[in-house]
Amino acid sequence: RETLTALPLHGKRRSSGTRDVSPRPALSGAAAGVLVPSRYPPGPADDSGEPSDSLVLSVRDAACRYTTKVAFHIQPYKGHDDHTMHENIRYIMDKYRSHAAFYKFKTGTGNSLPLFYTYDSYLTAESANLLTPSGSHSLRNTSYNAVFVALPVEEGHKHKLLSAGYDGMYTYFASNSFSFGSSHQNWNAIKTFCDSSNLMFIPSVGPGYIDSSICPWNNHNTRNRVNGKYCETALQAALMVRLEVVSITSFNTWHEGTQIKKAVPKKTLTRLYLGYLPHQPSTYLELTRRWAEHCSKEKMSC
Repeated sequence: RETLTALPLHGKRRSSGTRDVSPRPALSGAAAGVLVPSRYPPGPADDSGEPSDSLVLSVRDAACRYTTKVAFHIQPYKGHDDHTMHENIRYIMDKYRSHAAFYKFKTGTGNSLPLFYTYDSYLTAESANLLTPSGSHSLRNTSYNAVFVALPVEEGHKHKLLSAGYDGMYTYFASNSFSFGSSHQNWNAIKTFCDSSNLMFIPSVGPGYIDSSICPWNNHNTRNRVNGKYCETALQAALMVRLEVVSITSFNTWHEGTQIKKAVPKKTLTRLYLGYLPHQPSTYLELTRRWAEHCSKEKMSC
């Protein structure tokens, strides 16, 4: 079934129509410092049917050519628990960390460690086994140690994630007020909690949100782009909290209408593809670049 809400400028690349993994336009036009592709263990594939490793290789090599780095967004998968997560992290480290594009975050103690975003992290009750120094198969104090950033959906998740040993929190969702974490009005409180707990806070901003092509019952979470104002409002909210890092959801999640990649409008007999009119197809890449430069002046990393 067709799931695009906008039409990629250069057309659809795959039969599912949901993804074009080429990062070159973002690297050259948006001033992105780090690309964060979705990551599944070896074998399982994403919704487009292609295993993660084949996607990572193309993204990694392109990032290297543009002196950009690559981190990973650990997605939910069948059998996800602390044991399989342990295996997955070791696999990623062994396979990719020697590459020049592998991102490492400089911590407050001066260490440079890989950074992993972990979706649905609050559902893995045994994370402490992996992320606390006394855990039964802890990654801490080993060569596989890293910075693990978790997703709080409800307010109570903050304490749960802290106890589990995570190093920070991110908000992921592009729809303002969809969750506790994605609500701009809560970012200052989350930042205060993270500061008091020695955690990172990485808010996620997006250009808008519309997933009615796959979730027709979810119209109440649609967020109009308002010709770029929605995205700029989110970026301003992030800037006000004085953060080190801001993430963008997303580069190319077409089926949720959060892409910043170049897109054009088109009308067919059965479908209306949304574009960025009256602006140019590259307007959100240019907007991202402007704000990235602004963030750099404010000593942030976007």
